[in-house]
Amino acid sequence: MTFYTEMQAMAHELIEEFGQVGVVTRVTPPDPVLGGEPVSTPYPATLVPMAYEARYIDGTVILAGDVQIYISSVGLPITPTVGDTVTANGITYQIIRTDPNVYDSQTSVVHICQARA
Repeated sequence: MTFYTEMQAMAHELIEEFGQVGVVTRVTPPDPVLGGEPVSTPYPATLVPMAYEARYIDGTVILAGDVQIYISSVGLPITPTVGDTVTANGITYQIIRTDPNVYDSQTSVVHICQARA
């Protein structure tokens, strides 16, 4: 077990203990040639949504009401990205920025997302 695998397990354990079950939803656009309807695919996730501290809210990059969502990478088959949505506490948030925390180019320790309702 590598150091980053251990860190991933520790992050998952903390998120599982203090977090909740939520959903990361990815919408796949229709085929540009064949057309069709967009397809929404929900992925269950263990996550912790937290409000930003006032000192980080600058009114430009981080707005009042934005949340920081820590998403466990354990068991999540996708990497959350801009354009995905996250549902937590019954509220659906749009992901604005992401940080997958991949330090060794292989193991995603935790996904940290800035999201907006």
